[in-house]
Amino acid sequence: MGKITGFMEYERLEEGYKPVPERLKHYKEFVIGLTAEQARVQAARCMDCGTPFCNSGCPVNNIIPDFNDLVFQNDWKNAITVLHSTNNFPEFTGRICPAPCEAACTLNVNDDAVGIKSLEHAIIDRAWAEGWVQPQPPRHKTGKKVAVVGSGPAGMAAAQQLARVGHDVTVFEKNDRVGGLLRYGIPDFKMEKSHIDRRVAQMQAEGVVFRTGVMVGTLPKDSKVTNWAKETVSPEQLQKDFDAVLLTGGSEQSRDLPVPGRDLDGIHFAMEFLPQQNKVNAGDKLKGQLRADGKHVIVIGGGDTGSDCVGTSNRHGAASVTQFEVMPQPPEEENKPLVWPYWPMKLRTSSSHEEGCTREFAISTKAFTGEKGRVTGLTTVHTEFKDGKLVEIPGTEKHYQADLVLLAMGFVNPVATVLDAFGVEKDARGNAKATTDFTGGYTTNVPKVFAAGDMRRGQSLVVWAIREGRQAARTVDEFLMGFSDLPR
Repeated sequence: MGKITGFMEYERLEEGYKPVPERLKHYKEFVIGLTAEQARVQAARCMDCGTPFCNSGCPVNNIIPDFNDLVFQNDWKNAITVLHSTNNFPEFTGRICPAPCEAACTLNVNDDAVGIKSLEHAIIDRAWAEGWVQPQPPRHKTGKKVAVVGSGPAGMAAAQQLARVGHDVTVFEKNDRVGGLLRYGIPDFKMEKSHIDRRVAQMQAEGVVFRTGVMVGTLPKDSKVTNWAKETVSPEQLQKDFDAVLLTGGSEQSRDLPVPGRDLDGIHFAMEFLPQQNKVNAGDKLKGQLRADGKHVIVIGGGDTGSDCVGTSNRHGAASVTQFEVMPQPPEEENKPLVWPYWPMKLRTSSSHEEGCTREFAISTKAFTGEKGRVTGLTTVHTEFKDGKLVEIPGTEKHYQADLVLLAMGFVNPVATVLDAFGVEKDARGNAKATTDFTGGYTTNVPKVFAAGDMRRGQSLVVWAIREGRQAARTVDEFLMGFSDLPR
């Protein structure tokens, strides 16, 4: 694959970033992708390794050695055909996927992995530029109708697959625009929303109908979940009007931090903060937008959502940004012979961290403090593992100034009211209970109601959502037609 001796001749080349002072002035993407010749050289590093672990490391099982070889041969048009055969939206994953395929790369055992993500990015961007991405409407219609609830990556992938085999697909989205957490959870500087818009246009040309601003069921009045719905549809109505219903909503119930002072103003979930900026970027006008201008910001949670809060706060012009992580700082380099080909635990520094952020590890928040009902700071304590448990270290209490606190500690489960409204049985974590078995996978306890994506598996990656959407589409197709030609 690629050039037989390429991995010995060429070093890994990372995609570049525009300078920090320049990119902090806007919310546009700032990654500098590979040129065609750079991509060809990087594709040449793909080894003839015999067993391409990258395929199984990738949740959608991208046929990575094949498209690497095609790029090396300058056959870009066939490269996108191979890439699209397993991944409906490589422009999403080529920008925001953490690339577990690279962790599994055979070359990664004792060298730098092949730059698979940068090659995927280069292939799909060229495909759009060349006009190779075109609608694929079905040759024949089946007369079957499918409702997809949720327009995130799982819902979009499932809808596109089902429409292409001839079903009439309607996607219901509670927010005002299509995309789910891709639209309102991922900052524009990581993925501009034009990438979603052109996929929506393609899917509409393939026959998919999108209904935005429609809430299926109801949300509790005190819910912090983003919801700009203008109308509601009952589950009973969907079950009556459609031959199958696929639930693909996100895992949007944020994990809370119930410590003294939590009710002070100025403490918000990340998913109250991030969607507002994305709406403003889209041209909407918001009253009372949550902003970090001139504030000392504390982000609690060390994952990607926390990193997104850091980048957004810096673009607002925060006075300082500090990010807390309750777990100890991981090693800068993993023990590759021990963990390969699995996803390693190691220190990861995002582009947002590089823009300005103090990172604190092994730290836990004990209480929030405030004046006149508004947060002014918080009290912390350091932690350590002892006898397999995370415990506080006496005498390590510290006070931090904080004008804005953003809780980014992950998500515990989907909005329960949607599942409850359909009568879907839930697992111990509050997700829809459905297996991924080859036959009958993604089937819930409710007749003709299926579940996939974060609503079924819990908080996860975009690439896992695409995988589940594709697989669920095959199950739904089999349910409707008795067989399916869709890939699994």
